[in-house]
Amino acid sequence: MNNGIHFRKMRESDKAEVLDMMKVFYASPAVLTTPSDRILEKDFDDCVGECPFVTGFVMEKDNQTAGYMMTSMCYATEYGGLCIWIEDLYIKPEFRHLGAGTMALEFIENEYPEAVRFKLEVEAENEKAVGCYKKNGYSISPYFEMTKERM
Repeated sequence: MNNGIHFRKMRESDKAEVLDMMKVFYASPAVLTTPSDRILEKDFDDCVGECPFVTGFVMEKDNQTAGYMMTSMCYATEYGGLCIWIEDLYIKPEFRHLGAGTMALEFIENEYPEAVRFKLEVEAENEKAVGCYKKNGYSISPYFEMTKERM
């Protein structure tokens, strides 16, 4: 059952609404950093443009935007194939508790049938999201992640 929720690729006409959702998402405790408006716009532009590494999706219900999702791709040498990172997954509060998170994860797995691994980051305190991800087969990675930013 999809509760009337469906997914489609982002379009240029989605820009204002997606940027508004991105600002809410990145200001929330769900993430550790708050990118500048310039970076958020670049992310959106890359999703709808020619960048082959990132794809954006809009979630809709009853002709209303219910949320958005962005994915990026890399190669997982441990698993010998395509890895899909779920970079952003945001569902507007009024559309939560309808199974939208589960539907988003199922959608991505169907969108990338050749992928051998799916990854995402979640704050441990975001218990509802952690529960949703675990229910859908995700597990806590034992790796300690390290990053270096060049800005």
